[in-house]
Amino acid sequence: MSAADRGTIFLEKARVISQLAYDAEQFVLRVAAPKCAAHAQPGSFAHLTCDATIPMRRPLSIMRANPGAGWIEMLYKVVGPGLHALAARKAGDEVSVLGPIGRPFTPHPERPRPLLVGGGVGIPPMVFLAEALRADTRAAWQPLVLMGSEVPFPFRTRPSTIIVPGMPDGTIACMPLLEEWNLASRLASRSDFPGCYPGFVTELADAWLGTLKPAELADIEIFSCGPTAMLKVVAALVRRYNVPCQVSLEEFMACAVGGCAGCTVEVRTPEGPAMKRVCVDGPVFDAYAVF
Repeated sequence: MSAADRGTIFLEKARVISQLAYDAEQFVLRVAAPKCAAHAQPGSFAHLTCDATIPMRRPLSIMRANPGAGWIEMLYKVVGPGLHALAARKAGDEVSVLGPIGRPFTPHPERPRPLLVGGGVGIPPMVFLAEALRADTRAAWQPLVLMGSEVPFPFRTRPSTIIVPGMPDGTIACMPLLEEWNLASRLASRSDFPGCYPGFVTELADAWLGTLKPAELADIEIFSCGPTAMLKVVAALVRRYNVPCQVSLEEFMACAVGGCAGCTVEVRTPEGPAMKRVCVDGPVFDAYAVF
């Protein structure tokens, strides 16, 4: 762990509050981790021990954090024995949580219309960021959250009552939680889900951005998380529309606190190319610097 991160990452014996199962082996895990909850920011992740028999922890993006109640919530999809073991945890079980880790997203008030683009397990940071914007009084934020998935979404979709000018006809499905917060959201999938845009979430973002005038684009800042292939498309989009963009990268991690340097990526800096650790130098980077 670097000196800058000492005192900001906490090791806690967390208690499972709830574990909700959704289609396609997706789970939403809520654990009592007061220190992590108090310091988590949109883009932060936690490193969890899945089972006593599995020594390697797993990094999971934080989807929500409630400092008052002392809990954090994470959405994950079962891939491999570690997360399979984590999915077996029940309310009352104990899990070791190391977090919050990583540099968060940084919204800028001079760009008050954030476009949040999440794909698959890249959805959680977008929910966290949307909730944070809702509480941020620095600007009259007007976020739009676009989510894409090729498997059923880990929530019951429903038609939105919030009108979004420029949205393609028939694209009306939303995330109910965001709707309850009075935040606009739309969904995309190639799996023919009702009310979803029939294509990639990046195509939906492109279609909507294409309806904006230059003065409107001047208010846009994009935030995105998802598979690397998706983020590369997002980076191409932001260059075409000439808008700023922050991306949260997904990488395999061992220690997750900057010690092993196993998650490094090449980043352009004013001094030239440099290798940066996704865990503590990121996971959030400027899209123009990494793609």
